[in-house]
Amino acid sequence: MIKKFFELDPVDAAHSLESLNQEEAVSILKTVSPELASRAFDSLEPRFASSLTLELPPKIAAKILSAMSVTRAASLLLCIQREDEREQLLEQTDPVQADQIRKLITYPEDTAGRMMTPQFFALPSRVKVQDAIKSLRSHAQKKGQLSYIYVTDEHHRLKGVLNMRDLLLADEKVAIESIMIADVFHVEAGMDREQVVQAVGHRSFLAVPVVDRVGHLVGTIRTDELLSSVQEEATEDMQKMFGAGGDEHVSSSVSFSMKKRLPWLHINLITAFAAVTVIALFQDMIAQMTVLAVFLPVVASQGGNAGAQALAVVIRGLVLREIDPKFARRIILKEGLMGLANGLFIGSAAGAVAWLWNRNVFLGVVIALAMMVNMIAAGISGAAIPIIMKSFGKDPAQSSNIILTTVTDVVGFFSFLGFALLFRPYLVP
Repeated sequence: MIKKFFELDPVDAAHSLESLNQEEAVSILKTVSPELASRAFDSLEPRFASSLTLELPPKIAAKILSAMSVTRAASLLLCIQREDEREQLLEQTDPVQADQIRKLITYPEDTAGRMMTPQFFALPSRVKVQDAIKSLRSHAQKKGQLSYIYVTDEHHRLKGVLNMRDLLLADEKVAIESIMIADVFHVEAGMDREQVVQAVGHRSFLAVPVVDRVGHLVGTIRTDELLSSVQEEATEDMQKMFGAGGDEHVSSSVSFSMKKRLPWLHINLITAFAAVTVIALFQDMIAQMTVLAVFLPVVASQGGNAGAQALAVVIRGLVLREIDPKFARRIILKEGLMGLANGLFIGSAAGAVAWLWNRNVFLGVVIALAMMVNMIAAGISGAAIPIIMKSFGKDPAQSSNIILTTVTDVVGFFSFLGFALLFRPYLVP
């Protein structure tokens, strides 16, 4: 029953394994062949897969690695922190697979080289059509499905790609370079993952060739791997916005998660005291008019929400390269005007509620003005923070939300209490 499950739906099998504890998952994996287990391992979260690998008998673990896709096997091994444990597994893995894995993990993290598979089908440009067809048939019998036939020169540099229909209909005696599509789209192995996603995203390819600095064909990136990367990039950015590490997962150890989160929590604590300092400046007035303390969170939270909207739109624009640095000021100004417009409506509504609740029109005016000022500041800072971080070569998503919250809290508290001080004679009974 378990064997059939792994055969028919390895992705669901992977999800089922992830729902179990480590001991239960290992006991199930021991009941299926390494070849079947490898299909599920290709869909497992790498950190969880690495923990299972270390619990399995080394010979079984090595056989699973040998049958996995090279890209996934490399990701799994990189999650094993001890280098001696990685090497021990690689020494027992199929030599060809182990060699390809070693090559992959030499590429920097988040690059095309790390995403690619080194397995592809390429033919020299001077091969005759009839010989190319024979090679294609032989490859299909041994390896199965094939996406593209790439053409290389005598130095293994990428020259073009073959259309299957053109190959089958061409004169058998001509060289394939005469029927190939030249100047094929490709990416460099050192290209950043985000740039790869942007470059390939609007193109409908099954796979994209990867070349080194001098143009040698070194691998391909499959569309499914690219889609997985897009999803990973999006979730990483979401985590970074709130001060969690982009490489942190639910299965990460407590020590690893603490190392990623604590620095930003300390920064958040420091910035929180900035907001507290503002309140402390007006503590005598708050003690005299306790109603002000009731509305402080309203002003701050509305500013935070408005800023988060601007932040999300601008970060998306930066990631998709929709924002030209020359027009950055225009975008910041636009978000500031959005804050003004929204502040007029939301501030008026909040002011009306405050007046109805307290029967003091000046309290409503104070809240309306403070909310308007804070939402303008929120719009400007929500747009400016990621743009400034990007201009300094930093990830625009990196804890932008923490910085934004500080701005909206400080501006919100100061504007609300400042206007309250200005209108104090009309607020005190």
